[in-house]
Amino acid sequence: MATLLEANFWEALLTRDTHMDGVFFFAVITTGVYCRPSCPSRRPRRENVIFFQRRDAAERAGFRPCLRCTPDRERARDAQSEMVEKICRYLEGHLDKAVTLDGLSRQLHLSPFHLQRTFKAATGITPRAYADFCRLESFKGGLREGRSVTTSLYDAGYGSSSRIYERAASQLGMTPTAYRRGGAGLTIRYDILDTPAGMLLVGATGKGVCAIQFGGSAKKLEEAVRAEFPAADVQRDAAFLSVWAGQLRAHLGGRLQKLDVPLDIQATAFQRRVWEYLQTIPYGSTQSYGEIARGIRQPRAARAVARACASNPVAVAIPCHRVVRSDGEVGGYRWGAGRKRKLLQMESVGRS
Repeated sequence: MATLLEANFWEALLTRDTHMDGVFFFAVITTGVYCRPSCPSRRPRRENVIFFQRRDAAERAGFRPCLRCTPDRERARDAQSEMVEKICRYLEGHLDKAVTLDGLSRQLHLSPFHLQRTFKAATGITPRAYADFCRLESFKGGLREGRSVTTSLYDAGYGSSSRIYERAASQLGMTPTAYRRGGAGLTIRYDILDTPAGMLLVGATGKGVCAIQFGGSAKKLEEAVRAEFPAADVQRDAAFLSVWAGQLRAHLGGRLQKLDVPLDIQATAFQRRVWEYLQTIPYGSTQSYGEIARGIRQPRAARAVARACASNPVAVAIPCHRVVRSDGEVGGYRWGAGRKRKLLQMESVGRS
Protein backbone atom coordinates (compact mmCIF):
# COMPACT_ATOMS: atom_id res chain seq x y z
CA MET A 1 0.00 0.00 0.00
CA ALA A 2 1.46 3.35 -0.99
CA THR A 3 2.39 5.65 1.88
CA LEU A 4 1.05 9.17 2.13
CA LEU A 5 4.55 10.50 1.53
CA GLU A 6 4.90 8.46 -1.68
CA ALA A 7 1.48 9.57 -2.82
CA ASN A 8 2.49 13.20 -2.27
CA PHE A 9 5.63 12.58 -4.36
CA TRP A 10 3.47 11.02 -7.07
CA GLU A 11 1.33 14.16 -7.29
CA ALA A 12 4.49 16.27 -7.65
CA LEU A 13 5.73 13.95 -10.40
CA LEU A 14 2.46 14.24 -12.32
CA THR A 15 2.50 18.03 -12.15
CA ARG A 16 6.27 18.24 -12.88
CA ASP A 17 6.71 20.38 -9.79
CA THR A 18 10.12 22.08 -10.11
CA HIS A 19 10.07 23.03 -6.43
CA MET A 20 10.41 19.34 -5.54
CA ASP A 21 13.60 18.88 -7.60
CA GLY A 22 16.26 17.74 -5.18
CA VAL A 23 13.68 16.83 -2.54
CA PHE A 24 13.20 13.40 -4.11
CA PHE A 25 13.96 11.40 -7.26
CA PHE A 26 11.85 8.79 -9.01
CA ALA A 27 13.08 5.67 -10.78
CA VAL A 28 11.26 3.77 -13.52
CA ILE A 29 11.59 -0.01 -13.28
CA THR A 30 10.87 -0.63 -16.97
CA THR A 31 13.58 1.75 -18.24
CA GLY A 32 16.16 1.45 -15.47
CA VAL A 33 16.60 5.22 -15.15
CA TYR A 34 15.93 7.73 -12.39
CA CYS A 35 14.74 11.31 -12.87
CA ARG A 36 13.93 14.62 -11.24
CA PRO A 37 10.22 15.35 -10.55
CA SER A 38 10.27 18.02 -13.27
CA CYS A 39 11.61 15.68 -15.96
CA PRO A 40 9.89 16.47 -19.31
CA SER A 41 9.74 12.80 -20.31
CA ARG A 42 6.45 10.95 -20.63
CA ARG A 43 4.89 10.14 -17.27
CA PRO A 44 5.33 6.46 -16.29
CA ARG A 45 2.68 4.14 -14.88
CA ARG A 46 2.44 4.28 -11.08
CA GLU A 47 3.22 0.58 -10.61
CA ASN A 48 6.56 1.06 -12.41
CA VAL A 49 7.79 3.89 -10.15
CA ILE A 50 10.03 3.77 -7.09
CA PHE A 51 10.82 6.91 -5.07
CA PHE A 52 14.18 7.84 -3.55
CA GLN A 53 14.96 10.82 -1.37
CA ARG A 54 18.61 10.88 -2.48
CA ARG A 55 20.22 10.32 -5.87
CA ASP A 56 22.94 8.06 -4.47
CA ALA A 57 20.27 5.69 -3.14
CA ALA A 58 18.79 5.40 -6.63
CA GLU A 59 22.21 4.63 -8.09
CA ARG A 60 22.99 2.06 -5.42
CA ALA A 61 19.72 0.35 -6.37
CA GLY A 62 21.03 -0.01 -9.92
CA PHE A 63 19.30 2.87 -11.71
CA ARG A 64 21.17 5.16 -14.10
CA PRO A 65 20.55 8.91 -14.46
CA CYS A 66 18.09 10.13 -17.10
CA LEU A 67 19.76 11.82 -20.08
CA ARG A 68 16.93 14.38 -20.41
CA CYS A 69 16.73 15.82 -16.91
CA THR A 70 20.32 14.84 -15.82
CA PRO A 71 19.51 14.30 -12.14
CA ASP A 72 23.18 13.49 -11.41
CA ARG A 73 24.29 16.99 -12.33
CA GLU A 74 24.03 20.16 -10.31
CA ARG A 75 22.00 22.83 -12.02
CA ALA A 76 20.98 26.34 -11.22
CA ARG A 77 17.90 26.38 -9.06
CA ASP A 78 15.92 29.10 -7.42
CA ALA A 79 16.47 29.94 -3.79
CA GLN A 80 13.09 28.48 -2.80
CA SER A 81 13.92 25.02 -4.18
CA GLU A 82 17.29 25.00 -2.44
CA MET A 83 15.69 26.03 0.83
CA VAL A 84 13.06 23.26 0.60
CA GLU A 85 15.74 20.65 -0.07
CA LYS A 86 17.81 21.82 2.90
CA ILE A 87 14.76 21.62 5.16
CA CYS A 88 13.94 18.09 3.99
CA ARG A 89 17.51 16.84 4.42
CA TYR A 90 17.73 18.31 7.91
CA LEU A 91 14.43 16.78 9.01
CA GLU A 92 15.34 13.37 7.58
CA GLY A 93 18.54 13.39 9.62
CA HIS A 94 16.83 14.30 12.89
CA LEU A 95 13.76 12.06 13.05
CA ASP A 96 14.73 10.94 16.55
CA LYS A 97 14.54 14.52 17.84
CA ALA A 98 11.59 16.82 18.47
CA VAL A 99 12.54 19.49 15.94
CA THR A 100 10.53 22.65 16.55
CA LEU A 101 9.88 25.36 13.98
CA ASP A 102 12.00 27.79 16.02
CA GLY A 103 14.85 25.30 16.28
CA LEU A 104 14.71 24.51 12.57
CA SER A 105 14.70 28.22 11.77
CA ARG A 106 17.81 28.80 13.85
CA GLN A 107 19.64 25.94 12.16
CA LEU A 108 18.86 27.28 8.69
CA HIS A 109 19.12 30.97 9.59
CA LEU A 110 15.59 31.82 8.46
CA SER A 111 12.63 33.40 10.16
CA PRO A 112 10.02 30.83 11.35
CA PHE A 113 7.27 32.55 9.37
CA HIS A 114 9.24 32.63 6.10
CA LEU A 115 10.42 29.03 6.51
CA GLN A 116 6.95 27.66 7.21
CA ARG A 117 5.25 29.64 4.45
CA THR A 118 7.86 28.80 1.79
CA PHE A 119 7.99 25.09 2.62
CA LYS A 120 4.21 24.70 2.65
CA ALA A 121 3.77 26.69 -0.57
CA ALA A 122 6.23 24.38 -2.35
CA THR A 123 5.21 21.00 -0.94
CA GLY A 124 1.65 21.46 0.30
CA ILE A 125 2.58 20.30 3.82
CA THR A 126 4.32 21.78 6.87
CA PRO A 127 7.85 20.80 7.95
CA ARG A 128 6.37 18.99 10.92
CA ALA A 129 4.04 17.00 8.65
CA TYR A 130 6.99 16.07 6.42
CA ALA A 131 8.92 14.76 9.42
CA ASP A 132 5.85 12.81 10.51
CA PHE A 133 5.56 11.25 7.05
CA CYS A 134 9.22 10.20 7.05
CA ARG A 135 8.92 8.77 10.55
CA LEU A 136 5.73 6.93 9.67
CA GLU A 137 7.32 5.49 6.51
CA SER A 138 10.18 4.08 8.58
CA PHE A 139 7.73 2.69 11.13
CA LYS A 140 5.56 0.96 8.52
CA GLY A 141 8.65 -0.46 6.84
CA GLY A 142 9.62 -2.07 10.14
CA LEU A 143 6.17 -3.62 10.49
CA ARG A 144 6.26 -4.99 6.94
CA GLU A 145 9.65 -6.57 7.70
CA GLY A 146 8.13 -8.40 10.66
CA ARG A 147 9.61 -6.37 13.52
CA SER A 148 7.43 -5.77 16.56
CA VAL A 149 5.40 -2.59 16.98
CA THR A 150 7.64 -1.49 19.85
CA THR A 151 10.90 -2.09 17.98
CA SER A 152 9.58 -0.45 14.82
CA LEU A 153 8.35 2.70 16.55
CA TYR A 154 11.60 3.31 18.43
CA ASP A 155 13.70 2.56 15.33
CA ALA A 156 11.61 5.16 13.47
CA GLY A 157 12.34 7.84 16.06
CA TYR A 158 9.08 7.88 18.03
CA GLY A 159 9.71 8.81 21.63
CA SER A 160 6.82 6.74 22.98
CA SER A 161 4.11 4.36 21.80
CA SER A 162 1.42 6.94 22.55
CA ARG A 163 2.66 9.22 19.74
CA ILE A 164 2.15 6.65 16.98
CA TYR A 165 -1.23 5.58 18.37
CA GLU A 166 -2.34 9.23 18.48
CA ARG A 167 -1.64 9.49 14.75
CA ALA A 168 -2.86 6.03 13.75
CA ALA A 169 -6.42 6.94 12.80
CA SER A 170 -5.47 9.75 10.43
CA GLN A 171 -2.25 8.34 8.99
CA LEU A 172 -2.66 4.57 9.01
CA GLY A 173 -6.45 4.46 8.96
CA MET A 174 -6.27 1.87 11.76
CA THR A 175 -4.09 0.97 14.72
CA PRO A 176 -0.50 -0.14 14.08
CA THR A 177 -1.30 -3.71 15.11
CA ALA A 178 -4.26 -3.82 12.73
CA TYR A 179 -2.08 -2.45 9.94
CA ARG A 180 0.46 -5.19 10.55
CA ARG A 181 -2.35 -7.75 10.14
CA GLY A 182 -3.43 -6.19 6.84
CA GLY A 183 -6.45 -4.42 8.32
CA ALA A 184 -7.98 -7.46 9.99
CA GLY A 185 -10.05 -6.46 13.00
CA LEU A 186 -11.28 -3.17 11.56
CA THR A 187 -15.08 -2.90 11.60
CA ILE A 188 -16.92 -1.08 8.81
CA ARG A 189 -20.63 -0.52 9.37
CA TYR A 190 -22.80 0.53 6.45
CA ASP A 191 -26.32 1.28 5.35
CA ILE A 192 -27.88 1.80 1.93
CA LEU A 193 -30.23 4.72 1.30
CA ASP A 194 -32.71 5.30 -1.48
CA THR A 195 -32.23 8.97 -2.44
CA PRO A 196 -33.46 11.26 -5.24
CA ALA A 197 -30.04 10.81 -6.86
CA GLY A 198 -30.13 7.01 -6.66
CA MET A 199 -29.01 4.24 -4.29
CA LEU A 200 -26.38 5.50 -1.85
CA LEU A 201 -24.13 3.45 0.43
CA VAL A 202 -22.80 5.10 3.60
CA GLY A 203 -19.98 3.32 5.45
CA ALA A 204 -18.25 4.31 8.67
CA THR A 205 -15.68 3.25 11.24
CA GLY A 206 -15.87 4.27 14.87
CA LYS A 207 -14.02 7.47 13.92
CA GLY A 208 -16.34 8.70 11.17
CA VAL A 209 -17.64 8.15 7.65
CA CYS A 210 -15.16 6.37 5.37
CA ALA A 211 -17.30 5.75 2.27
CA ILE A 212 -20.24 7.41 0.52
CA GLN A 213 -20.86 5.73 -2.82
CA PHE A 214 -23.63 5.88 -5.42
CA GLY A 215 -24.62 2.71 -7.27
CA GLY A 216 -27.23 1.05 -9.40
CA SER A 217 -28.31 -1.58 -6.89
CA ALA A 218 -27.94 -2.51 -3.24
CA LYS A 219 -26.21 -5.76 -4.19
CA LYS A 220 -23.51 -4.04 -6.24
CA LEU A 221 -22.92 -1.45 -3.54
CA GLU A 222 -22.53 -4.17 -0.91
CA GLU A 223 -20.08 -6.04 -3.13
CA ALA A 224 -18.09 -2.85 -3.74
CA VAL A 225 -17.69 -1.96 -0.06
CA ARG A 226 -16.57 -5.51 0.78
CA ALA A 227 -14.05 -5.39 -2.07
CA GLU A 228 -12.73 -2.03 -0.89
CA PHE A 229 -12.24 -3.28 2.69
CA PRO A 230 -11.46 -7.00 2.13
CA ALA A 231 -9.77 -7.64 5.48
CA ALA A 232 -12.30 -5.75 7.60
CA ASP A 233 -15.45 -6.95 9.35
CA VAL A 234 -18.12 -5.35 7.12
CA GLN A 235 -21.67 -5.38 8.48
CA ARG A 236 -24.93 -3.59 7.78
CA ASP A 237 -26.02 -1.46 10.73
CA ALA A 238 -28.72 1.14 10.03
CA ALA A 239 -28.93 2.20 13.68
CA PHE A 240 -25.22 3.06 13.85
CA LEU A 241 -25.48 5.17 10.67
CA SER A 242 -28.86 6.76 11.47
CA VAL A 243 -27.66 10.28 12.39
CA TRP A 244 -25.30 10.67 9.43
CA ALA A 245 -27.76 8.97 7.08
CA GLY A 246 -30.45 11.41 8.23
CA GLN A 247 -28.20 14.35 7.37
CA LEU A 248 -27.49 12.94 3.91
CA ARG A 249 -31.21 12.38 3.22
CA ALA A 250 -32.00 15.96 4.27
CA HIS A 251 -29.12 17.33 2.22
CA LEU A 252 -30.10 15.45 -0.93
CA GLY A 253 -33.71 16.42 -0.35
CA GLY A 254 -32.80 20.13 -0.34
CA ARG A 255 -33.65 20.60 3.36
CA LEU A 256 -30.06 20.90 4.64
CA GLN A 257 -27.44 22.84 2.70
CA LYS A 258 -24.36 22.17 4.85
CA LEU A 259 -23.39 18.73 6.11
CA ASP A 260 -21.68 18.17 9.46
CA VAL A 261 -20.32 14.66 8.99
CA PRO A 262 -16.98 13.55 10.53
CA LEU A 263 -14.76 11.80 7.99
CA ASP A 264 -12.28 8.96 8.46
CA ILE A 265 -10.46 8.94 5.13
CA GLN A 266 -6.86 8.89 3.98
CA ALA A 267 -5.50 11.49 1.59
CA THR A 268 -2.26 12.75 0.14
CA ALA A 269 -1.31 16.32 1.00
CA PHE A 270 -2.44 17.42 -2.46
CA GLN A 271 -5.75 15.53 -2.26
CA ARG A 272 -6.43 17.03 1.14
CA ARG A 273 -5.88 20.55 -0.18
CA VAL A 274 -8.26 19.92 -3.07
CA TRP A 275 -10.90 18.21 -0.95
CA GLU A 276 -10.82 20.89 1.73
CA TYR A 277 -11.18 23.54 -0.96
CA LEU A 278 -14.15 21.70 -2.48
CA GLN A 279 -15.91 21.87 0.87
CA THR A 280 -15.76 25.67 0.68
CA ILE A 281 -17.71 25.84 -2.60
CA PRO A 282 -21.20 27.08 -1.64
CA TYR A 283 -24.23 24.85 -2.04
CA GLY A 284 -25.69 25.32 -5.52
CA SER A 285 -22.49 26.85 -6.93
CA THR A 286 -19.81 25.44 -9.22
CA GLN A 287 -16.18 26.10 -10.07
CA SER A 288 -13.94 24.85 -12.87
CA TYR A 289 -10.92 22.59 -12.41
CA GLY A 290 -8.71 25.54 -13.35
CA GLU A 291 -10.35 27.82 -10.79
CA ILE A 292 -9.73 25.25 -8.08
CA ALA A 293 -6.10 24.86 -9.15
CA ARG A 294 -5.67 28.60 -8.81
CA GLY A 295 -7.56 28.56 -5.53
CA ILE A 296 -5.04 26.14 -4.00
CA ARG A 297 -2.18 28.19 -5.53
CA GLN A 298 -1.12 25.57 -8.07
CA PRO A 299 -2.45 27.12 -11.30
CA ARG A 300 -0.91 24.47 -13.55
CA ALA A 301 -2.40 21.55 -11.63
CA ALA A 302 -5.89 21.43 -13.21
CA ARG A 303 -5.41 17.82 -14.33
CA ALA A 304 -4.19 16.81 -10.90
CA VAL A 305 -7.28 18.49 -9.44
CA ALA A 306 -9.42 16.33 -11.74
CA ARG A 307 -7.62 13.20 -10.52
CA ALA A 308 -8.18 14.22 -6.89
CA CYS A 309 -11.88 14.65 -7.63
CA ALA A 310 -12.02 11.22 -9.29
CA SER A 311 -10.45 9.57 -6.23
CA ASN A 312 -12.87 11.14 -3.73
CA PRO A 313 -14.25 8.28 -1.57
CA VAL A 314 -17.10 10.24 0.00
CA ALA A 315 -19.58 11.63 -2.54
CA VAL A 316 -21.58 14.71 -1.48
CA ALA A 317 -19.65 15.13 1.79
CA ILE A 318 -16.74 16.26 -0.37
CA PRO A 319 -18.80 17.87 -3.16
CA CYS A 320 -16.72 17.01 -6.24
CA HIS A 321 -19.97 17.21 -8.26
CA ARG A 322 -19.65 21.02 -7.99
CA VAL A 323 -16.54 20.96 -10.20
CA VAL A 324 -17.23 21.53 -13.91
CA ARG A 325 -15.25 22.17 -17.07
CA SER A 326 -14.16 25.69 -18.01
CA ASP A 327 -16.67 25.72 -20.89
CA GLY A 328 -19.54 25.11 -18.48
CA GLU A 329 -20.07 21.44 -19.37
CA VAL A 330 -20.43 19.14 -16.38
CA GLY A 331 -17.35 17.07 -17.20
CA GLY A 332 -16.61 13.68 -15.68
CA TYR A 333 -17.87 12.24 -12.42
CA ARG A 334 -16.91 9.05 -10.62
CA TRP A 335 -20.56 8.04 -10.32
CA GLY A 336 -21.68 9.12 -13.79
CA ALA A 337 -22.25 12.44 -15.58
CA GLY A 338 -26.03 11.94 -15.47
CA ARG A 339 -26.00 11.69 -11.69
CA LYS A 340 -23.74 14.77 -11.52
CA ARG A 341 -26.28 16.77 -13.53
CA LYS A 342 -29.02 15.50 -11.23
CA LEU A 343 -27.14 16.63 -8.11
CA LEU A 344 -26.47 20.08 -9.56
CA GLN A 345 -30.09 20.42 -10.59
CA MET A 346 -31.28 19.40 -7.10
CA GLU A 347 -28.98 21.98 -5.49
CA SER A 348 -30.17 24.66 -7.87
CA VAL A 349 -33.78 23.98 -6.85
CA GLY A 350 -32.89 23.71 -3.15
CA ARG A 351 -31.10 27.06 -3.19
CA SER A 352 -34.01 28.93 -4.81
